[in-house]
Amino acid sequence: MTIVDLELLHDELPGGDVGFLRVRRLHLRNRRQDGTVSAEYVCDFVVRPKGTDAVVVVLWRRAGAAVEVLLRAGLRPALWFGRDAATLPIADAARAMWMTEVVAGIVEHDDHGEPGVRRRAVIEAWEEAGYRLDADRVEFLGAGTFPTPGSMPEKYWLVAAEIDPGAVQVEPGGDGSPMEHGARTWWTALPEAIADCVAGRITDAKTELALRRLQDHLSSR
Repeated sequence: MTIVDLELLHDELPGGDVGFLRVRRLHLRNRRQDGTVSAEYVCDFVVRPKGTDAVVVVLWRRAGAAVEVLLRAGLRPALWFGRDAATLPIADAARAMWMTEVVAGIVEHDDHGEPGVRRRAVIEAWEEAGYRLDADRVEFLGAGTFPTPGSMPEKYWLVAAEIDPGAVQVEPGGDGSPMEHGARTWWTALPEAIADCVAGRITDAKTELALRRLQDHLSSR
């Protein structure tokens, strides 16, 4: 039977209104096309008060005939503390403090529309990579995408910006959080970065998607 509506019976934040991430708990019933409803059930998902969505920024430059992309290694405590090999279906080496990614950051509440996403991309490129960008050079790599729709309403907005090969990189200052201490950046050829994703040397999903979107974008020019 086709579901035509979700009936909200109760909405709560277990544990209170605290923390960078929170669990929102909805008590729901499915309303069907014939007017009947399902049994009541609970749907939990993660909310982030600072901002729901994120911008994923591929910084790239030309190196002769090749294209290079900027990658960044940053702290990811959730992987370090959250992946217990004894509980995994396939034990792997994913319990690591560091994750290789492209630049990314939260789209905050004062970042409105596409100009706001571009503005946030400029801020993140400076904080995480040490490059100054012009917002007009930030290009969208197609539509946004939901990485974890079963547990979080976050959408990734994938963008790219070309860096002049002669541009000066300064030491990234970060956003003031200890989470950004020790981060480092480097340039690598775009095909090599994608190959690293396939081989498991880069395991961040948004990074692989953004790199492949960039490859398609450049090949269509």
